Amino acid sequence: QVQLIESGGGLVQAGGSLRLSCLASGRIVSYAVMGWFRQAPGKEREFVAAIRWSGGTTYYVGSLKGRFTISRDKAKNTVYLQMNSLKPEDTAVYYCNAQIATILWNDYWGQGTQVTVSS
Repeated sequence: QVQLIESGGGLVQAGGSLRLSCLASGRIVSYAVMGWFRQAPGKEREFVAAIRWSGGTTYYVGSLKGRFTISRDKAKNTVYLQMNSLKPEDTAVYYCNAQIATILWNDYWGQGTQVTVSS
C-alpha cells in the first residue's frame, strides 16, 4: 500500500510564501511522475505542477510558472512545491499526486492540505 502524506499548508497573507511537502511511503519499486493539483471551493480540481522522478523535468500550468517551483528529493521520497508571491486566488486544497509502481503502476493521491491566502 502506498501513502502520500502532505504537509506545509496553512494561512498566509497575500505576497507571502509557503512550501508544501509530499512524502511517499510504502512498498514502492519505482516512481514515474509526482505532482500537485489544487481545488478551490466550487471549482474543479486543476493541475498545478509535476516533475519526472528520474530526469527531473518539470511541468507547470502556465499562469503559475515563475511563482511556483516544484522539486524533489529522491533520498527522502519527497516532492516539494515552493509557492511565492501568493495571491488570494491561490486559496485551495492542494493535493499531491504520484504515478508509482509497486507490483503494477498506479495513480495515487494524498489527502490534501489547505492553503488559505488572505488579502
